[in-house]
Amino acid sequence: MADLLLGQTMSFIDYNFTVVLGLQESKEIVGEMGVAVNKGFGVADTIIYTPLLLAGLIGFWKRERWGLWALGGALAITAYWPLVCLFFLFFAKGSPGFNFSSYLSYTIILVSITLYGLWGLWYLYKNYELLLDQRKSNP
Repeated sequence: MADLLLGQTMSFIDYNFTVVLGLQESKEIVGEMGVAVNKGFGVADTIIYTPLLLAGLIGFWKRERWGLWALGGALAITAYWPLVCLFFLFFAKGSPGFNFSSYLSYTIILVSITLYGLWGLWYLYKNYELLLDQRKSNP
């Protein structure tokens, strides 16, 4: 959670700080447009994703119905955003000021995150009633 806040929230407050920490790519690598996209994700993650994930984890731990729904929402975002980023990288290739070259490692990482999000959604779907029933047996 701390990495999420540092990497995403700080990206729109002080982008260069997140670059120094190695949590974002520099303007020289992704260009002005890439920085703008990263800052946009930072704002959205701070306002929507982080609170949804936190609420989902707390609600999941308590086995509350709302927690499972919140966690499902966070997992859907987790499955979605890496594909947006991955295809941004591929479509931006050759654009002026865009000098990104780590396609293989980013493809592996981003596809893995998407698969994790999809697996989490599948897990919640398959175990929804069981997770809620555990709440009754563990007051």
